[in-house]
Amino acid sequence: MNETLVTVVGNVATQPDYREVANGSAVSRFRIAATVRRWDRGRDEWVDAYTSFYTVRAWRTLAANVVASVTIGEPLIVQGKLRIQDQERDGKRWLSAEIDAVSIGHDLTRGTSAFRRVSPARPLPVEPVWMAGARAEAMAPPGVRRPAPDGPPTGPGAVGAGAVSAGFAGAGEVAAGATPL
Repeated sequence: MNETLVTVVGNVATQPDYREVANGSAVSRFRIAATVRRWDRGRDEWVDAYTSFYTVRAWRTLAANVVASVTIGEPLIVQGKLRIQDQERDGKRWLSAEIDAVSIGHDLTRGTSAFRRVSPARPLPVEPVWMAGARAEAMAPPGVRRPAPDGPPTGPGAVGAGAVSAGFAGAGEVAAGATPL
């Protein structure tokens, strides 16, 4: 309950890796570098002071989205639970700072980003072939007759050669042989 929540602004220092742990959960891990900047009155400019490195861990869906979206050098904002670990290696004592991420995003003060919503994978219902054909016929525009499975639709409003296809032609494009509206 008394966890230390932090927000770190920095740059990705290592390529995120992805793996699944023994219980089947996905985990992603990468390092983020946060550099302090100070105003140097003598030089009349901003200068880098020191850099702190944090290991960031993301779990489940966040882990998969991090691996698909983040590369080295990109500016990020990471929010999560801070954990400081005291370790001993080769007779030397080490402190490491880890963040168990709750939220990760690109820092839009330093660039732009394009968001794409990820929809959870759901199995499609299995339906008999004759049902699919019956449903397609019921949803066809008035006057369009559904042909045999190997032929094109026919009648007024049919999509094919000489018709505008909203599903396949881009904005302002007209299918071959059609007249613009």
